Amino acid sequence: MSRKEKVVVGMSGGVDSSVAALLLKQQGYDVVGLFMKNWEDDDDDEYCSTRADLVDVVSVADVLGIELEVVNFSKEYKERVFTDFLKEYEAGRTPNPDILCNSEIKFKAFLDHAMALGADRIATGHYAQVREWTNDGRTEFQLLKAEDGTKDQSYFLYRLNQAQLSRTLFPIGHLYKRDVRKLAEAAGLHVHDKKDSTGICFIGERPFREFLSRYLPARPGEIRTLEGDRVIGQHQGLMHHTIGQRKGLQIGGIKGNQDEAGEHDAWYAAVKDVARNVLYVVQGHDHPALLKDRMIAADLSWVSGRDPRTHWVYTAKPRYRTPDAPCEIDSLVEGRAEIAFAQPQWAVTPGQSVVIYESRVCLGGGIIVA
Repeated sequence: MSRKEKVVVGMSGGVDSSVAALLLKQQGYDVVGLFMKNWEDDDDDEYCSTRADLVDVVSVADVLGIELEVVNFSKEYKERVFTDFLKEYEAGRTPNPDILCNSEIKFKAFLDHAMALGADRIATGHYAQVREWTNDGRTEFQLLKAEDGTKDQSYFLYRLNQAQLSRTLFPIGHLYKRDVRKLAEAAGLHVHDKKDSTGICFIGERPFREFLSRYLPARPGEIRTLEGDRVIGQHQGLMHHTIGQRKGLQIGGIKGNQDEAGEHDAWYAAVKDVARNVLYVVQGHDHPALLKDRMIAADLSWVSGRDPRTHWVYTAKPRYRTPDAPCEIDSLVEGRAEIAFAQPQWAVTPGQSVVIYESRVCLGGGIIVA
């Protein structure tokens, strides 16, 4: 009798990873659950749910009858993710640490640990899919969007490479969220109605500005109008603001342009001048300064390991919640991509990732620099 293939499942205590483990067990794999602890600083119940999540994981593993291991990746997380997170904010950019967490922790530190345990593959509860594809005699692994477009997480996985994808399973990528919850309930998993976690894992529900101020010194500066260059307020640090921000500027009473009804247009953060420590603002959601039909991305990562074609029609997401937008890659030179969009994109933000797709296939992307 052949040996069962061993799969180590990253389990967070949520319904998605729980059902991923459930499905693999039903499919006959030798399943081991692994709970990752990635943050230790001020790990308390007020904002961090680690303890409660571990209790849920233990309960699910017991119901499924699978082995469970707990591993602490806090050191790796701080070195590989959090340090970069602070560096980016200090430079005036707005990073997405969840992307780096996936490539450096969940699919590197976790993958290495699982292989050391004798695993054949790893699995997670991400909404994405992997397809083995043969083209011109070459076999590669493609990263595909999830069936449930409202939950698709391929954007956060674009930095994964061939070695990582070849050892990865996404058991729920073909399911809709409602069906995942139904499967969990039918299996007697109490997490079937557990609320989805949101935001950055190490921040939890705590006020973001308060958290960031503990690690980076405040550098107050001027808020100026982009048109007219007049001072209309003070900011407490550029790190607290992002392009397109409307709330929290504390300049709502400052008058300026009026719409047709005589109402004053809202102010939006438009430009961060890091050298002068000035935040420039404009009025109106569709102000030209908030719209860009071209952008430059660096620190590129392509799933196939090969550069995509230039001057070819793709779609892209300049941030997670934006709809796919038609675009072309105009040039790929010295690790930088110049991307042109068919329609202007709103609030393009340095530090965020732009992710390129060809139909359902995630090709990869890079960090927006301009």
